[in-house]
Amino acid sequence: MSITKREAKTILTSLSAGVVPRTGLRHISVGRLPEVAALKSDLDHNREGGATVRFVIGRFGSGKSFLLQLMRTYALESKFVVADADFSPERRLFGSGDEAIATYRELMKNLSTQTRPDGNALPTIIERWISGIQTSVATESGLDHGSPEFVSQVKSRILGTLNDMQELIHGFDFGSVLAAYYQGYAENNEELKSSALRWMRGEYGTKTEAYAALKIRTIIDSDNFYDYLKVFAIFFRKIGYSGFTVCLDEAAYLYTITNSVSRKNNYEAILSIINDCLQGKAAHIGFIFGGTPEFLEDQRRGLFSYEALRSRLAGNRFLGEGLQDFTGPVIKLSSLTAEEIFVLLQKIREIHQSQATAPVKMTDQDIHAYMEET
Repeated sequence: MSITKREAKTILTSLSAGVVPRTGLRHISVGRLPEVAALKSDLDHNREGGATVRFVIGRFGSGKSFLLQLMRTYALESKFVVADADFSPERRLFGSGDEAIATYRELMKNLSTQTRPDGNALPTIIERWISGIQTSVATESGLDHGSPEFVSQVKSRILGTLNDMQELIHGFDFGSVLAAYYQGYAENNEELKSSALRWMRGEYGTKTEAYAALKIRTIIDSDNFYDYLKVFAIFFRKIGYSGFTVCLDEAAYLYTITNSVSRKNNYEAILSIINDCLQGKAAHIGFIFGGTPEFLEDQRRGLFSYEALRSRLAGNRFLGEGLQDFTGPVIKLSSLTAEEIFVLLQKIREIHQSQATAPVKMTDQDIHAYMEET
């Protein structure tokens, strides 16, 4: 598989800095075939209307973040909308301040599609949808784009899509904001479009401010942002995407929360996601969490300290040593084998050679020597 200069530079720069590149991951992917197959089957289930949740568990350096980014790539190629964020002291699922809504805002900032893989794809998604409706109406009716009848027919089709979502929790308000966006689109009112985008990104701090801009009496906040993620998933599917994939990495930060009440509230938020996905209360959405064994299994502070989570996430006790059940929510990563590391180093050498102006003096013997030293 050929590699572009941009991908090669991104890979080499990221690896030298000790972080996972966001592009070109296929060129350095080794092993993990059962894990990737299980996560790809989740995408198929999401496309068909199901909801999934997975916990990718491994020690630091085992490849959790790499696997999450690899699945992000696969999801984008499969026409999913993808959002990703890392947990941190400022970003959680629950907090006494703005920690929860900060997570939502980060997800919206990183919202990506195959044609817009670098984030901030929300305006592109909405305008592509509106443009598609306009093209369809123009083809079928022959009306001029500026005519009142054309605008009326386009708005009617938009409202038809949104009316189907009114039965969802918060679906009516979501539809009203999208209608306001189209009004701004049709009237070249950039301020109205910007206000609608701000609302969908969770950037309004008070209901008064949102009402003044959009005549909407609700806002997306720390208490309801998860419900809106489910609404977005339905919306994305209705306008032609396969579904919505949400990747949340560095979940070990939730394990380090010192306040037991706050930590429990975050775990209850995770429990709500698990219950919705397992019980069919969500559709066309998949969640992937990345965390350490301590985050999952610690009986005092990890997920297993919460009885309801332990019962849902505990492994199959009938499995033998070294075996794994990929039908459960938890995927445990082991370290790469020596053979897999050897293949990885070969791939990195090839990327260096593809970019070097002079041949890279690194032989198979050099790779073997490096492996023996490490």
